[in-house]
Amino acid sequence: MNDAGLLAQAVAALKTLGLNYAFVLDAGERQAFLRGLLVTFELCVLTVPCSLAAGVAIAAALTSPRRWVALPARAFVELTRNTPTLVQLYCAFLVLNMLITQQLQGLGGNPLTPFVWVVIVVALHKGVFHAEALRAGIEAVPRVTLEAARSLGFSQRQLLWRVELPLALRFALPSLVNNLVDLVKMTAVASAIAVGDVTYESIMIWTQRDNVLELLLLILLYFGLLTWLVSLAGRWLETRWRMPGYGQ
Repeated sequence: MNDAGLLAQAVAALKTLGLNYAFVLDAGERQAFLRGLLVTFELCVLTVPCSLAAGVAIAAALTSPRRWVALPARAFVELTRNTPTLVQLYCAFLVLNMLITQQLQGLGGNPLTPFVWVVIVVALHKGVFHAEALRAGIEAVPRVTLEAARSLGFSQRQLLWRVELPLALRFALPSLVNNLVDLVKMTAVASAIAVGDVTYESIMIWTQRDNVLELLLLILLYFGLLTWLVSLAGRWLETRWRMPGYGQ
């Protein structure tokens, strides 16, 4: 029996349980759903490193001895973490994107697609939470360690990048992993601006077939798989980077 026949049998078996997955027999809808899965995966792959990079940069600014650097960073943190991600996405896409488009009308158009805006907004939003976790980790670095580094002639910048951040990353790793799990789930907001992720494509399908429950189950399973992989990677890193003398 070919793949199409096996798929039809699986759909028929699920129908006896009251689950309507007939959309997988339609080539167009099946491809749209698979494309949505890929887009969601791409969002996760891009936003994870971007958010971590943003978190390191913001944490460095927050701990800077220069007030003209630390104060704007603190204001950005407070604004970002105290407002909903969806509102931030709408403000970025409907306001900033429009302003950029107007400014670049005669220069080839706006290169920032809705997909890019989702990556930017989600990465910055979770980057703020990464930064707070890293800041706490930096403040947990023993003072004697910093004094030893200064006695070796480390500058403030060398102290941050070679001593404080490497240690802070280990201290903050459980919080960072928790933030990344939340980030994966947060990518679902992409559907709000018609980015073709798994949520958006599912909405397009269930408006035609009235199979909301069936598609929501698939969405839950997919996000559960992605978040489990992030948690698994986090536990591996926690074991590999565990500091002697801390924990078991």
